[in-house]
Amino acid sequence: MNTLLIIALVVAMGATAYVLVRGVIAMANGKDSSGAIQQNYMQKRVIFQALAILIVVIILAAAGGSRG
Repeated sequence: MNTLLIIALVVAMGATAYVLVRGVIAMANGKDSSGAIQQNYMQKRVIFQALAILIVVIILAAAGGSRG
């Protein structure tokens, strides 16, 4: 169970980093005058970050529950 959660956490963190880099590249290109593409990348990054934080909370709860 813990191994699966750790793998899911690494995937969520990787997805967050990937979307962050893609957003920075899209912003550096300067082709999107309305900012819609950057906004889309920002929303995806926030979702992946929330997912990663949720997985960390689950891991910590599982670790705390197994001790006592």
